Amino acid sequence: MKKWLIPLIVLVVLGIIVYSMTAGVNNTGVELEEKAKEAWSNVESSYQRRNDLIGNLVKTVQGAADFERGTLTDVIEARAKATSVNVDASNLSASQIQQFQQAQTGLSSALSKLLVSVERYPDIKANQNFLQLQAQIEGTENRINVARDRYNAAVTDFNTFIRKFPNNIFAGMFGFERMERYQADAGAEEAPDVEFDFQ
Repeated sequence: MKKWLIPLIVLVVLGIIVYSMTAGVNNTGVELEEKAKEAWSNVESSYQRRNDLIGNLVKTVQGAADFERGTLTDVIEARAKATSVNVDASNLSASQIQQFQQAQTGLSSALSKLLVSVERYPDIKANQNFLQLQAQIEGTENRINVARDRYNAAVTDFNTFIRKFPNNIFAGMFGFERMERYQADAGAEEAPDVEFDFQ
């Protein structure tokens, strides 16, 4: 047997092992990253559904007599701001997610004010369209929460994979970086004050 043949065989075997490891890290990393991006798209889709429903809700409430215009204006402006925030799923950063979240929180706050204000107007509360929209918005809020949870789970899977050894050695070579999770709103850990005014 030729002397040069054994080192060549060793090099080929090592090459195959390194290729298998790096290809596996890259391919799994790509799959997990794409799942996280898809989960983010589902978060955005759930918020878009809410934005679409709010447009119909505002029109329904506007059609009712003598409603507080300031509250409607707040909802319309918050909705416009929420729909103007665009986040690139292929380049999610903490600041982009925070900006998106702040806009959505502003809309949630304005929407809550609208729904509380409606309580004073029996004509609106009795309107079937309003009741259906209100039920759809409540269901959408649940979808949003589920979508955010699934996004965070997908990010956890991706981040865990790229940080484990030996994946962490190759992850940087392939351009994989940790993704940001969706965080709770500031103050969300505190119980809200509930007051009833029976006057």
